Amino acid sequence: MAKYELKLPKMGESVAEATITTWLKEVGDTIEADDIVLEIATDKVDTEVPCEIEGVLREKLFEVDEVVKVGQTIAIIDTEAAAEQTSPEMETAVNEVNKSAVAIEQQIEQVVATNQISTPVTNASGRFYTPLVRNIANEEGLTDAELDSIQGTGIGERVTKNDILTFISNRRTGKATATRTPVIPLEIDKGAQSSIKSEPQKSTEEKETPVKIIKGQDEVIEMSRMGKLISQHMIKSLETSAHVQSFIEADVTNIWKWRAKVKDEFLAREGEKMTFTPIFMEVIAQALKEFPMMNIAVDGDKIIKMKHINIGMAAALPDGNLIVPVIKNADQLNMVGMAKTVNDLANRARKNQLNPDDIQNGTYTVTNIGSFGTIMGTPIINQPQVGILALGAIRKVPAVIETPDGDFIGIRQRMFLSHSYDHRVVNGALGGQFVQRVKQLLEAWDVNRLV
Repeated sequence: MAKYELKLPKMGESVAEATITTWLKEVGDTIEADDIVLEIATDKVDTEVPCEIEGVLREKLFEVDEVVKVGQTIAIIDTEAAAEQTSPEMETAVNEVNKSAVAIEQQIEQVVATNQISTPVTNASGRFYTPLVRNIANEEGLTDAELDSIQGTGIGERVTKNDILTFISNRRTGKATATRTPVIPLEIDKGAQSSIKSEPQKSTEEKETPVKIIKGQDEVIEMSRMGKLISQHMIKSLETSAHVQSFIEADVTNIWKWRAKVKDEFLAREGEKMTFTPIFMEVIAQALKEFPMMNIAVDGDKIIKMKHINIGMAAALPDGNLIVPVIKNADQLNMVGMAKTVNDLANRARKNQLNPDDIQNGTYTVTNIGSFGTIMGTPIINQPQVGILALGAIRKVPAVIETPDGDFIGIRQRMFLSHSYDHRVVNGALGGQFVQRVKQLLEAWDVNRLV
């Protein structure tokens, strides 16, 4: 057998490993040249791994959710097996599969004929039991109380066939069984309250164990892979950094007027929309250039002063998850370049077309919470960075306007800036001065500026 080792390809600078999310080919499948064999994920970006040659998949060296390093062999491809798909061994395997399928169909027909499977049921406590579990309980004479005491190992502590059979076996032999504290239904009538109050106090260990109240009509939803990664990343950040927030309000009336004046001309000339995001990114890049100690990272007890200004742009995806593509060398882009970069990253993020490099090496992050109408917030720092700025909604509000001729009330476009920073290395003065400088640059925007 001629072997070809399918390796995890290099996917960009600083990407050292990936997680396998889906195998699209199984052992024994024929693979054509350039066929996609599996899907992988690096942090938050999904991508595909093709095979350059044709052959037959003989061995998978990693399973789903396992982590693979760049250059490691993922699978073994037999390059001489394409013509051997009808070998005696293969025919035997196919026959065995067909026999198993026939046996399963016969079992299903037998169950349906004897009417053993009925509608899923819940007992008085509201706990869900599958028809199979209920039938076994009825045959063995188990009471509802005994059913409720079984510790389920299925989703949402649901009792499986193995759980109830183990319980019955242990009961017959007198062996001790791990029991479950029954969940008290939420709907409690007044007559039952006195009996509930008289129940003995639970031990400290029992009190610390959260009780999952799941009824038959409730839906159990598995967290997505990306959701799990975000959850872990956010918890780690809160455990790592000493989060402090500073808030400041900025008058962005000049920016509002300038964008309204240039957006149509810009779209006709460049074929790109002029949103508020590139304007804010240009201002923040300038502030980071003036305050380089906000453009740092923490590595243990060392501070790394970053050479480049790479701004992460938090973007919400259609499925509700979050991703942070990075604007590289943001301080070197003019307004046209910034607008094109922002629009490109945002569009590819929505279509799940970002490359691993697109989310790497950020030095500071900005999140636009105002797109959902939120006026301020307390964003969580994207490790190992030390700061993140949340842009609140732009609102038309009455405000005091100072002029050489005196103060007066006028209608202005204003927004809140919420700055979270790591108090281990950024003190209140630096954190406050930085966000104050962003405010000054926004308010000093030249309404007559050309783009």
